[in-house]
Amino acid sequence: MEPTIFHKILAKEITASVVYEDTDVLAFRDIHPKAATHLLFIPKTFVESIAHATGASAYIPGMLIQKARAFAEQQGIDGYKLQFNVGKNGGQEVPYVHLHFLADTKID
Repeated sequence: MEPTIFHKILAKEITASVVYEDTDVLAFRDIHPKAATHLLFIPKTFVESIAHATGASAYIPGMLIQKARAFAEQQGIDGYKLQFNVGKNGGQEVPYVHLHFLADTKID
């Protein structure tokens, strides 16, 4: 499989508007936002989609949700949507598991 745009962002080959990073996760602004704040939370460990999670990677969706929740708390955002798209027919455009974070509250 060829590296995805998310692989390239993690490798710093492509720039992104990063809003959060730690040892496990990178979060950056979606280039086609659907809300005042539309972020993508991606794990630094590759999994193609939720449907491809195995026993060893089953923790990733929950971890992304926890990181998004903590980010929202730090930013003072009290209402937001979290969304995983799975597979092309489910709206997943990049074959790399990622969590959409959408909020009406705009962050800097």
